[in-house]
Amino acid sequence: MWKVAMSEEVGKALQSVVERVNQAAARRPKTLPAVPPRLVAVSKTKPPEMVVEAYRQGHRNFGENYVNELVDKASDPLILDSCPEIKWHFIGHLQKGNVNKLLGVPNLFLVETVDSVKLADKVNSSWQRVRGASSQRLKIMVQLNTSGEQSKHGLPPEETVNTVKHILSKCACLHFLGLMTIGRYGYDLNLGPNPDFQMLLCRRQEVCDSLKMPLEEVELSMGMSTDFAHAIEVGSTNVRVGSIIFGNREYPNSAANTPNPSPAPSPEKATKNVSEEAAKKMQHLTVSKP
Repeated sequence: MWKVAMSEEVGKALQSVVERVNQAAARRPKTLPAVPPRLVAVSKTKPPEMVVEAYRQGHRNFGENYVNELVDKASDPLILDSCPEIKWHFIGHLQKGNVNKLLGVPNLFLVETVDSVKLADKVNSSWQRVRGASSQRLKIMVQLNTSGEQSKHGLPPEETVNTVKHILSKCACLHFLGLMTIGRYGYDLNLGPNPDFQMLLCRRQEVCDSLKMPLEEVELSMGMSTDFAHAIEVGSTNVRVGSIIFGNREYPNSAANTPNPSPAPSPEKATKNVSEEAAKKMQHLTVSKP
């Protein structure tokens, strides 16, 4: 059970991560777009009180992996009353049957995991109904499976340009914000820059060259608790960090929380045991061009 005594810990942890984000951004090569990185605090399995505490510290962007948990948390009276400017990111696998439920979430800011043309079309048509007379477009990212693992969701990288082109030309209710990847877990950065991150950089360049888009208009969501500093150094504009802000996650009723579980393991759960020493090494790598 979450205790009030933990509020100070959340505040200190959040401040530490924000400082590391800013330091990593300062180390980025000047050749990269000067887009301030966005920190998404992943509150998966954590109670509303923790979200409110981080919000009170000035944080606004929060992420959830499961539609049902996001619906419950975003609709919680405590969060609705205490966090009027909260911005929710959906960062988990999205099934077409859950699209309508997701789009009804209060203060939904960004869906980071659109991984097919069919899903884009479904989100587009559903958002058209949800928004009614409003002209507001829904921000989305296209998720790529950069590691090629069958356990991972995401678009095959070679389909990136055509998928983005379809969204830009056929999905008038969507605002394409950028590309997202999870990547392979536990990559040893002593071997060099993360190849999944490099892949995302390359695919962004292809998108921008093919569709005549400025690099700074195509964001990159990559990097989590154990590798967000390195991700920012090589060009990430959106990092998803949970366990080092809110503490390690517990899954006592995981089956109940995930009626349609993804075959991919949880990013935060899979990486929570990576050593602090390894995380520190990630801050001092030489950045290579994509």
